[in-house]
Amino acid sequence: MATLSPTIAIKDVRPGRGGAGVRPPAGGGGDGPEGGGFSDYGARLRRARLGLIVGLTSVLMIFVGFTSALIFRQGVPTLDERTGQYIHDWLQVNLPIPLLLVNTFILLVSSVTMELARRQVTRQAALAPVRSIPGVSVGDERGFPWLYVTVVLGLGFLAGQWMAWRELADRGFSVATSPSSSFVYLLTGTHAVHLAGGLVALIYSSAAALLHKPVEARRIAVDVTGWYWHVMAFLWIYLFALLWFTR
Repeated sequence: MATLSPTIAIKDVRPGRGGAGVRPPAGGGGDGPEGGGFSDYGARLRRARLGLIVGLTSVLMIFVGFTSALIFRQGVPTLDERTGQYIHDWLQVNLPIPLLLVNTFILLVSSVTMELARRQVTRQAALAPVRSIPGVSVGDERGFPWLYVTVVLGLGFLAGQWMAWRELADRGFSVATSPSSSFVYLLTGTHAVHLAGGLVALIYSSAAALLHKPVEARRIAVDVTGWYWHVMAFLWIYLFALLWFTR
């Protein structure tokens, strides 16, 4: 008697890295929206920090060049066209020390609040995947608005620098008074411009928080701006000391 047996089709199994030769689905785990809904912002954060290092290197080289020019110009005499003799025209600048000390204190305090804001958003980004799990609650964390405080302090520092420039002008030291006063305005003005750039980034990060942007994107912006802000604070201390000893 003839019997019928079922025919079973067996696929060709080839050994490989993927186990039974089955390829995983494309996408997921990258920088896009795939991968469970959370972006791999770790790689983007590293790229942003690398870009910050490159940018800060250029900024620091600018101030290194200014410092070299200041020291060189301070010791070089100039030719007086009226007498035909070489004279030293480097005048001692009467800096508004009390006002500059207040500005320094404001900037250092803003660096502390910036660091607190950076750590706060880092903690929020770390808890974001846990919050997305259904049925899991980690509580509603309402932290102190350190980022907004840093913005206010940054504006206060720039306003204080403007008052210091006005005080210098009232004391008879304008940009064209002497080479020494020119360097004071050049160094402090260049620093203020770079600090204003960081302040714009802080305002953007604050607006992103108010608009409820993804915490991963906000963490990148706050983290990079925070390190930039710290460098600007230490750079100001260096400039203040440089102007103090070369005035």
